[in-house]
Amino acid sequence: MTRHESISKAQSRQEKKIPPAILIGIAIAYLALIIYIPAFNVFFQAFKKGIGAFVANLSQSYFLHAAGMTLRLALITVPLNTVFGLCAAWSIARHKFPGRSLLLSLIDLPFSISPVVAGLMMVLLYGRQGWFGGWLQDHGLNIIFAFPGMVLATAFVSMPFIAREVIPVLEELGDDLEKAASTLGASNWQIFWRVTLPNISWGLLYGVILTSARALGEFGAVAVVSGNIIGKTQTIPLYIEDAYKNYETEAAYSAAVLLGLLAVVTLVLKQILERKTHTKDAE
Repeated sequence: MTRHESISKAQSRQEKKIPPAILIGIAIAYLALIIYIPAFNVFFQAFKKGIGAFVANLSQSYFLHAAGMTLRLALITVPLNTVFGLCAAWSIARHKFPGRSLLLSLIDLPFSISPVVAGLMMVLLYGRQGWFGGWLQDHGLNIIFAFPGMVLATAFVSMPFIAREVIPVLEELGDDLEKAASTLGASNWQIFWRVTLPNISWGLLYGVILTSARALGEFGAVAVVSGNIIGKTQTIPLYIEDAYKNYETEAAYSAAVLLGLLAVVTLVLKQILERKTHTKDAE
């Protein structure tokens, strides 16, 4: 037996001696430090004065305005990104064309760039001193520090999810069913609605859930382009920061609990869709 083989066997025996309980304990301790304990503290601070105080904090006019603004942003950006994601996924999965790799890279750009930088880029483009700022002002259009800029920022950061979820599904599905439907006389619209969409529905719904969660919880890019004007351009994440800075900690924690509950709903829906997808694949 060579020296190298002896060392390898000794290392293997040492690895086998590590109890699984220790590894599990390390994982739980790490998650407790960064997720469980902070989350418990948020809920504790929000409810320490009772349900009545919690409800009163969520009934404040500024919070209600921020919640409405957040909801409007999601209702606009999620459908926009759904249409864009489906078009991009179809083009990339079904066609070979020059610039295909570049398009994939551009779709992934929000994953790699800081949301604050994205917001700054929009200010440099659409702000008063930006490239298009003069033209926008001449035509009475306000993008930055207004709702349209918030829509652009939210749409940018939540753009990749649907395309990235649907592309693998389309590639795995192939185009045999679509070609068969075409030979039978179906139009492109009929093929999409009756053949393609039913087969990508789970992946599409998964992407919509992730897009919605990203749109509801976005902070950095929206903070830059909105100006965080109370009662005008403030979303729930911005409201939480503003309330905490002004020592309104109970209001901040109450709003944080609401966002946390939305995250829990997202996780539950995510698990349900994953199980449905695995069951469908098994069949």
